[in-house]
Amino acid sequence: MRAGRVLFRPPMPKFFIKTYGCQMNERDSEQVAHSLSARGYERVRSEGEADVVLLNTCSVRDMADQKALGKMGMLGRMAKERPHVVFGLLGCMAQARGKSLLKNLPHLDLVVGTQKFHRVAEYVDELVAKKRSWISENVQRPTSNVQGPMEGRMDDLRFSIVDIAEESGSQSTIREQELAPKQATAFVSVMQGCNMHCTFCIVPQTRGAERSRSIPEIVNEVRDLVSSGIKEVTLLGQIVNLYGRYEFPKVDNKSPFVQLLEAVHRIDGLERLRFTSPHPIGFRADLIGALERLPKLVEHVHLPLQSGSNTILRAMHRAYTAEKYVDLVRRIRRARRGIAITADIIVGFPGESDDDYQQTRRLVEQVQFDNAFVFRYSPRRDTPAAEMPNQVDEKVKEERNHDLLEVVNESARRANERLIGREVEVLCGGSSRTNAERLMGRTRSNKIVIFEGDSEFVGELVDVRVERVTGFSLYGTPLARPKSTRTRIAA
Repeated sequence: MRAGRVLFRPPMPKFFIKTYGCQMNERDSEQVAHSLSARGYERVRSEGEADVVLLNTCSVRDMADQKALGKMGMLGRMAKERPHVVFGLLGCMAQARGKSLLKNLPHLDLVVGTQKFHRVAEYVDELVAKKRSWISENVQRPTSNVQGPMEGRMDDLRFSIVDIAEESGSQSTIREQELAPKQATAFVSVMQGCNMHCTFCIVPQTRGAERSRSIPEIVNEVRDLVSSGIKEVTLLGQIVNLYGRYEFPKVDNKSPFVQLLEAVHRIDGLERLRFTSPHPIGFRADLIGALERLPKLVEHVHLPLQSGSNTILRAMHRAYTAEKYVDLVRRIRRARRGIAITADIIVGFPGESDDDYQQTRRLVEQVQFDNAFVFRYSPRRDTPAAEMPNQVDEKVKEERNHDLLEVVNESARRANERLIGREVEVLCGGSSRTNAERLMGRTRSNKIVIFEGDSEFVGELVDVRVERVTGFSLYGTPLARPKSTRTRIAA
């Protein structure tokens, strides 16, 4: 047998992906992770282990922008020490800023927008190959032999790809994800984009116009997830309850979104169904009726408020009044006993007077939310609100934020304390983040429950008796009696 050269095959790259922002960003990241894993890449838990480092970005608030930019800037040192590593920015900030990101981040190789997540793996392949080839030809031999514009200097090693173009059908490309052992919950993207154009929001620019997947396509994805062990699915859309309003007709006076809920609800083996985030104007009678008659729909609605002042709501282009919002909450609570309602609220919107803020405060006290996310208004470039007069002083925003959080925290505490001594159904997600010796799960109303138990509970529905409350967490004891003999109370 004739001796031949042994070909060296470099190991498959390892990748790290960090996600900023909302659940839709998390879902997009899982699609990217699946695409890379399918090509043989190995996912790792830190950038220090990785050959490919990807940051999936958010542009809804300035803080999210700055965090991602700061993180990528810090990675510049790693780029000098490990020139083969591919660095990429994905998602909303990448979409909004595009090629301009390359100017201040000389080590940045990849910029991919919100309609091109399914292209990331092929771009990464191309960049990995180019970097390996250049290093093999140039870095591993004397600098004096290097020809061309790079002149053998690591600082000049740059092969950038920027893709922020629109792509028809991109709403159907987020359909695969990596599932961990005993994973019991999953997000399913049902639509992309937004047509509402709230004056504070950059999403229509970064995510594009509303586009929806077909019901059969979504049902097939959920059915596959359930067959893999998923018990709870959350349907995702920028304004999810406006799903399909341009593509699909009403049937029996039911909106496309309610038709979708009914279709997913019929899937055998699915235990729980959630959706986020809706808009108050999309809560028509058919959707409230679905909450009343579809038992797999959980007892939780996240219903963004944004402001309790009609003056500010008009300036935001929110298309409802404070009075209509309160009436909607009343109708939702009447439709489903024990339902939890959470909200998003912005303080310090341009022109918000003390009286406007007090109207918001009074509404929050009246509604008694189970929880709410309170945000200080953050100007986003290319949005109408950023150019509005009477911008509110940062100190005033901070004072209102702190004050409203106290109101929210008090109502959340009361809601949780009402559950002490009661039995709740918990879907166990695994170990508690703060104590690995304990388990953590969520009730149907999306409340966190901490309890003692072993690995057999992970990924399973567990009935737990609540014994005490600390902050936003419930603490309890799992019940040993057979589930069929127990009466559950929705929490």
